[in-house]
Amino acid sequence: MSVQMVLLPVFVLVGLTFALLFGMMRTRRGALVSGATRIRDTALGAPNRATQFADCYRDQFELPILFYLLIALALPLRRADLVIVLLSWVFVVTRFAHAGIFVTSSDSAPRSTAWLASALVLFAMWLYFALKLLLLI
Repeated sequence: MSVQMVLLPVFVLVGLTFALLFGMMRTRRGALVSGATRIRDTALGAPNRATQFADCYRDQFELPILFYLLIALALPLRRADLVIVLLSWVFVVTRFAHAGIFVTSSDSAPRSTAWLASALVLFAMWLYFALKLLLLI
């Protein structure tokens, strides 16, 4: 696989992270200017739209870190093949679904489902990578 094909899902996920950062900044500023939120509320994580974006943004530095690490290892070790790229895209799509649900709804059931789907895809990627690296497949 080409380096571009392997890194494209990484760049898309980084784009999601930055989009959530800018969304968080916009919604926090709007909530502060309108008086709907006080500075103290955002610092304490009170549930409102601004903190939804902040929490979603923060979430992009949890599970996706393992994705970035896997790609950072697979690429130089030349273990990034079509399976890794396809699973990368599935992971990115599930992360977009998770983020979309996170910032638009307070219903944790579908958000948890999207999170679990992304975690299972990432687990499959790591399992495949480990077996491939150990020459078992």
